[in-house]
Parts: sequence; structure tokens; C-alpha cells
Amino acid sequence: MNRRHRTRTASALTLTAALVLAACGSDDSGGAGDDGPAGGEGATRTVETAMGPVEVPERPERVVVLDTAELDSAITLGITPVGAVRTDTGTMFLDYLPQDRLEGIENVGVIAQPDLEAIHELDPDLILGSKVRDEQRYDELSQIAPTVFTERVGAPWQENFLLHAEALGASAEAEEVVARYEARVAEVTEAAGGPEAAADTEVSMVRFIEGGNTRLYGEENFIGTILSDVGLGRPAVVDEAEDGFAVEVSPEQVDRADADVVFYTSYGAPDASGEEAAVGGPLWEGLSAVREGRAFRVDDQLWFLGIGYTAAGHILDELETHLTAGN
Repeated sequence: MNRRHRTRTASALTLTAALVLAACGSDDSGGAGDDGPAGGEGATRTVETAMGPVEVPERPERVVVLDTAELDSAITLGITPVGAVRTDTGTMFLDYLPQDRLEGIENVGVIAQPDLEAIHELDPDLILGSKVRDEQRYDELSQIAPTVFTERVGAPWQENFLLHAEALGASAEAEEVVARYEARVAEVTEAAGGPEAAADTEVSMVRFIEGGNTRLYGEENFIGTILSDVGLGRPAVVDEAEDGFAVEVSPEQVDRADADVVFYTSYGAPDASGEEAAVGGPLWEGLSAVREGRAFRVDDQLWFLGIGYTAAGHILDELETHLTAGN
């Protein structure tokens, strides 16, 4: 099989910039607020967001989050929101997060369909979300509480985390989180045989979608950035991904997922997503990874829905286990 080495050369720069930005943010959270002394009642800070500058409390205490990434960020930083939306898969909140940390969080609707009345009743002092999900509701949300939006979700999750941390007054804690991730990435790369061996290992991400075509994920998404940070190679098909996100294929094209290692899952029920029909079929059985016992089913919530540093930590653990299987 022809192999192409694909690495994310900007990864180290992104992480370095993240550490610098986090350190700068920690200065803001520890200094005087715009309206009074640090820690004083009513003290605020100005945060630059996708919707412009927003005044936020020095230390928000009642936070509502409008997506899974914002929930992961808050929990990662030791903050339990008072309210959160859920996914449309039927699960209340993310299963991979510590369940004791989720106790007491009120459901405030579904992603991109928040219940504004429920949010208002919680009397939040900060709302975290994104422009791509809820731009049309921004004015109404801002009337409830200071609302901090990132531009979009997915691929810029590391940058988004820093904005979440700044808004939450936890930039110093965020710096530590980023440093731990960076160190863990280096460990997984070494476990995979070092940078050269990792780059020589093509990894394919397959997601069967209930009600849609199967997706072969590219580099411009949450899981794609983690694979690139580790330095893993990707199959040539990812070059066809629109905006680098994913290539959609029919059941008759699932063999395009061929790679040294395949990770697969379903968004929705496996019998309705096409997974059950594909896995075990002749095209699937013909994949190199399947023949060599290197095709692994993974949890969709963790690998695709979570989008945050806690999710990334678990994924790195699983990557290390699977990449070193049989060694």
C-alpha cells in the first residue's frame, strides 16, 4: 500500500501559543477587575469573544454551557455548571466525564436548541457557547447573563478552551491542563515508536451516521487534531475532505477507509447507522487493518462528541493501548 506521511507541523506552535495565552489570561484573572479591585464584589473583567468584548464576573459562580466542549472545559477546570444542554442522541450528559461532577446540573435543552426560559430561571452569571451554534440567540442570551461565544466548534478546541478558561477566571489552571496534554502527547508518540514510526502509521477514522452517509474524518476536527499532535499519518483520502473536515462515502465505498489502523464508531444506533451492515461485510473484511487485527471500535461520545481536554486525555490513553497492541 502506498503510504503518505501526514503530520501537523503547526501543532507545537499551537500548544506553545496556548501556554503563552493561558499565562497572559492568568494575569487578567489575578489582577484588578475593570470595575473594582480584584476579588471585590461586582468586580469584572473584559473578555474578547467572537461577538466582541464582553464584561464577565471576576469569578463566575453560576455558569450555563451550551455545548459539549463547554461542558468538558468547565469540568476539566474544576467547575460544575448549573445548567447544560444535552446532545440529541438521548444521553443526558457525556458519559466519559466523572459522573459525580455532573450531579445537580440542570438540563437546559438540546445543542443549538437551548431553552431560554430554563436558562433564565437558573439565574446564571455567565453563559458559554459558540457563534456557529447560537448566533441568532445571542442577544436574548446576553440579556440573561454575560455570554461568551467562540467562533466555531471542533478543530479550534484548544484555542476555545483558553477562551472558556479566561471567561471562567481559570487561566492559570488552563496553563497546567495544556502542559499535561503536551507531555502526554509526547509519551504516546514515543509509545508508537517515535515520531518517524508514528508518521509512518496511517490512521483512518470512520463514523457511521444514522440518517446520513458514512464519514471518513480528515484533519480539521477534534479527533483529527489529536492524531496530528501525536504525529500519526493519515490516508490519502483525507485530502478530499471538504474544508479538511470529512469525506462522505456510501456503504459501497467503505473500503476507502483502508489504513494501517482503523478506528470506527456510530453516531446513533449501529443497526440504523449502517455499521452493523458494513462491519463483517466483504469490503470491510478486505481492509488491511481488519485483516491484521488493527480495527478498533471506539466510543462516539468520547472520540467525537466530547471535544475537550478531558476527552483528549482519555483518547490518548486509548490510542496508546491500541497502537501498541501486540508489541
